[in-house]
Amino acid sequence: MPFGEFQHAIDEKGRVVIPVPFREFVEDGMVVTRGMEGCLYAFPLRNWNQIEESLTSLPLTDPASRGFIRFFYSGAAKLRMDGQGRVLLPQNLREFARLDGECVVAGAPNRIELWDTERWSNALGEIQNTPPQPDLLRSLIG
Repeated sequence: MPFGEFQHAIDEKGRVVIPVPFREFVEDGMVVTRGMEGCLYAFPLRNWNQIEESLTSLPLTDPASRGFIRFFYSGAAKLRMDGQGRVLLPQNLREFARLDGECVVAGAPNRIELWDTERWSNALGEIQNTPPQPDLLRSLIG
């Protein structure tokens, strides 16, 4: 699983470098889509089928489910790293996440997140101001 955070620049063509420690995680390809709080999620291609199955199981008759599928699935793009470990992010996803110039590439248990540096700083600030409840931490570490 990828962990850590790295600062990288989005180049003039819309490419971002996947940090070396994360490359093995997505070496067979990835699906990048809209994430929560205005970031992008990059899932390994090998795990995307499970996500599709979960989305397929959502009730078609539920407006909230349809809305989430439109948000999450319609913006998804299959990507592969080039020889220098870069991926070309589609324009619509860069616009959604405000990725222009510097960005943060951060690890998470089942994905990589790509953040605008200001949004990343704000998200971390909110968490630091209201840290997780002790019961949650206790359940994680025993």
